Amino acid sequence: MSKPIKVALAGAGAFGIKHLDGIKNIEGVEVVSLVSRELDKTREVAASYGIGHVSTDLAESLALPGLDAVILCTPTQMHADQAIQCLQAGKHVQVEIPLCDRLADGQRVLAAQKAAARVAMVGHTRRFNPSHQYVHKKVAAGEFHVQQMDVQTYFFRRTNMNALGQPRSWTDHLLWHHAAHTIDLFAYQAGSPIVQANALQGPIHPDLGIAMDMSIQLKAANGAICTLSLSFNNDGPLGTFFRYIGDTATYIARYDDLVNGKEEKIDVSGVDVSMNGIELQDREFFAAIREGREPNASVAQVLPCYEVLDRLERQLQA
Repeated sequence: MSKPIKVALAGAGAFGIKHLDGIKNIEGVEVVSLVSRELDKTREVAASYGIGHVSTDLAESLALPGLDAVILCTPTQMHADQAIQCLQAGKHVQVEIPLCDRLADGQRVLAAQKAAARVAMVGHTRRFNPSHQYVHKKVAAGEFHVQQMDVQTYFFRRTNMNALGQPRSWTDHLLWHHAAHTIDLFAYQAGSPIVQANALQGPIHPDLGIAMDMSIQLKAANGAICTLSLSFNNDGPLGTFFRYIGDTATYIARYDDLVNGKEEKIDVSGVDVSMNGIELQDREFFAAIREGREPNASVAQVLPCYEVLDRLERQLQA
C-alpha cells in the first residue's frame, strides 16, 4: 500500500468530530494535527482520537514535515482565507460548507487552487449521502428526471449554539450556509444550471442580526423547479428534508435515508461503501488526492452555487 495521507484538521467542534469519526474508517489516512481555538479542549479531543500534535495556529500545522492535506471545519468567515493559506503552502484542502460568504472570496479560492494545482474540495455533503446518490444514479441512467424539488430546512436556533448544543463564537446563516446545500444539489440532480432565482426573508433577529426565516424559488435551464423553505424558528423535527418529484417516481430523502412518495423505505445500503455521508465525502477527497484528479464537489464545480447565492443576497438587500 502507498504511504498514508497525512492530514491536519482545523476546528474541533461538532463537524470536526464528525470528520474524525468518518476518517477512522478510511485506510491509509492519518490525522497528525488538530487545530482549534481553545487549546485545552483541542488537547482533550486530540487525545481521544490519538492525534499527536495540537495547536491554535494553522500555520504551525502547515509547517509539519510530510503533511499532505488539511480539512477545514472552522467558522464560515475564515474558510476562504484559510483555504488559500493551505493551497499556498502546497497542501490539498477540503473546506466545510460554505466555501465563503462573499462570492469574491470563493473566486479567490478557485484562483489559488489553479495556481497551486492541488485538490480543493468543498463539503457539499448532499452529493454524497446514499439517499441522494441513489437518485443521482437514476438520473444518470436516464431512469428519472427531476421535475420539482420541495425542500424544508428547519432548525430551532434562537441562540448562537452549534449542532452539539454548545455556545458558538460565530453566527450561522440561512442563505450562505443552509441554502447552499440545496442550491448546489438542485443543479446537480437536475443536471442543468440555475437560470432563475428569487428569495424572500422574514424579520431580522435583534441580537443575531440575521433573518430567521427565508423562502427561495429556483428554476433550471431544463425547466425543473425547486422551492426551498428555511427557518431557525421551527419548534419541531430538525434537519433538511427533500422531496424529489419526477417523471417516473417520487422520492423523499432524509439525510442518508430514502423513502418513496408513499413513505415506503428504499434500501440504499448498497449504494456506496458506507451509509455515512461525511465519511463518503472524505473518501472522495482522499481518493482524488491519490488519483491526481478533480474531486466531486471541487471548488470549480460548486462555485456556480455561490454565484446564485450572491444574486439572491443582492436581491434581498435591494
